[in-house]
Amino acid sequence: MTLAASLLRLIDRVTEPDTAHAHCDLPCGVYDPAQARIEAQSVLEIQKKYQDAEDHDYRQRCVSIKEERAELVKHHLWVLWTDYFKPHHLEQFPELHDKFWQVTKTAGESKKSNDPAQGQKLLDEIDEVADIFWTTKKG
Repeated sequence: MTLAASLLRLIDRVTEPDTAHAHCDLPCGVYDPAQARIEAQSVLEIQKKYQDAEDHDYRQRCVSIKEERAELVKHHLWVLWTDYFKPHHLEQFPELHDKFWQVTKTAGESKKSNDPAQGQKLLDEIDEVADIFWTTKKG
């Protein structure tokens, strides 16, 4: 091989990124519904504290933090939906799209609600998504 050919191969290797092949954006292990669940658990606990509080300023702080946590729930769910789940998962679980639509709507409702029952509903729906997620990880 000539020096020029060797240099061209070196340039090609440096300028062309390697292609990684993975089921998801990164090799598995980076996605987990637990992130959404932790934030949803915070939403529920804040809703309980809101109900138990009498101080107006404290209650306002509860609302503010709860809204942030509920928004994070939506973020973590959408990362799972858009980055982890693929078309073959929809074939295996045809209800998956509706479950994600519903749980993100419930997260949005939890932003507006100070009722712990709403927070519990959110946790229950996240658990349904998590059950599907872990089933896909086994297969």
